[in-house]
Amino acid sequence: MIKLIAIDLDGTLLDGQKKISWRNKNILQKARAQGVKVVICTGRPLAGIRPYLEELKMQSPGDYSITFNGGLVQKNDTGEIVAKAAMKQEDVLDLTKLAHELDLPLDVLSDEVVLSVPTSAQHLSIYPQLNPLLTFQATTVEELTADRLYNKAVVGYHQDYLDEQIAKIPAVYKDRYEVIKSRGNLLEFMPKGVTKAFGIASLAQDLDFSPEEVMSIGDEENDLPMIEYAGYGVAMENAVEQVKAKANIITASNDEDGVAQVVEEYALHK
Repeated sequence: MIKLIAIDLDGTLLDGQKKISWRNKNILQKARAQGVKVVICTGRPLAGIRPYLEELKMQSPGDYSITFNGGLVQKNDTGEIVAKAAMKQEDVLDLTKLAHELDLPLDVLSDEVVLSVPTSAQHLSIYPQLNPLLTFQATTVEELTADRLYNKAVVGYHQDYLDEQIAKIPAVYKDRYEVIKSRGNLLEFMPKGVTKAFGIASLAQDLDFSPEEVMSIGDEENDLPMIEYAGYGVAMENAVEQVKAKANIITASNDEDGVAQVVEEYALHK
């Protein structure tokens, strides 16, 4: 019996126009009415998903969100933190050095502010266009002090050049951090061991749910850990191939109400 459904946003719950379809909303409301916990699980911070939480009416006591790719689990109504994992100053400075060497722009998420670091004069970050709801702040390396909170670091840039530079990342960085693409044009760095599965497992433990009682739905590389963790690991039809290969269920695409289809089939009491 499914007790918790963790759902990615971009490419999963959101269609190609970044909208939530009426059918997806309707089926998720039915699941919640039957007592199933429905949780948004995203790389975005809470500020970047509030409009969707409002639309889904998921801001009441007992509603949760998993943000920063699993680095933060929060109660939606109060913002109270259930679980948290963050980077250290030395990590951010290390990644700033890497971004400079690769001539890539770097943005560091610090709670609900994005610190834009000048690591590339030629290639400007497109992260503001990808996440217009967030607040951006130009920040020098010297301002990356030890007393700040650092949730994750990201590189938002055009896919062809980004992929060329990703191939040049030394292996040691993949040993130190979770290095994942969450979209074709977005590379993310998280503390080692912190993934969407980490966030879901933290929440499931708090709620006394087992992995077998969890459904995870996603489409991108950063969704792979949560799909492997869940008893019901669901890939969208539009998912990247490595996600499809690990999923035990494949549903329709994000433009065909794939979330509603799989939730209706597996999670709703008939």
